[in-house]
Amino acid sequence: MTQSALQSPGHSHAHGAQGHGHNHAHGHSHGPATPHPAQPAPWSILRMPVTVRLGAALAASAVLWVIVILAMR
Repeated sequence: MTQSALQSPGHSHAHGAQGHGHNHAHGHSHGPATPHPAQPAPWSILRMPVTVRLGAALAASAVLWVIVILAMR
C-alpha cells in the first residue's frame, strides 16, 4: 500500500523527500547503510586481572546462593 493511499483525502503531506520530518545531520560520521563504529568500553572484564575476575565470580556466586537459601525458607 502506498503512502498516498494511507492518507485521507485533502490531507497534505508536509514531510521532506525522505518520507519523514527530521533530518539526520546530528553528528554522524558514517553513511546511513553502515553500522555505528565501535566505541571504546569504559571498562572491560577481559582487562581485569585473573584474581579480580575470580573474586567477582565468587562474590556473584555468594549473592546468588544467599538468594536461593532465602527463597527455600
